[in-house]
Amino acid sequence: MKAEEIRAMSAEQIRSKLSDAREELMKFRFQQVTGQLTDTSRIRILRRDVARMESVLHEMAGSAVTEGKA
Repeated sequence: MKAEEIRAMSAEQIRSKLSDAREELMKFRFQQVTGQLTDTSRIRILRRDVARMESVLHEMAGSAVTEGKA
């Protein structure tokens, strides 16, 4: 998922996707520990998606504060 796609979503949609991605990441980590995971690159992709979503949410929060002061 690209940052542009994330920015096009509302904050609630991003939070929803973020919680889903974190859940999926946790499941993949358990699968990796038990030796059931075959596609280990998926963990890296999910981690980066989570970071992107958190960054965009942080940007949105920062811009809301900045707009309130102007």
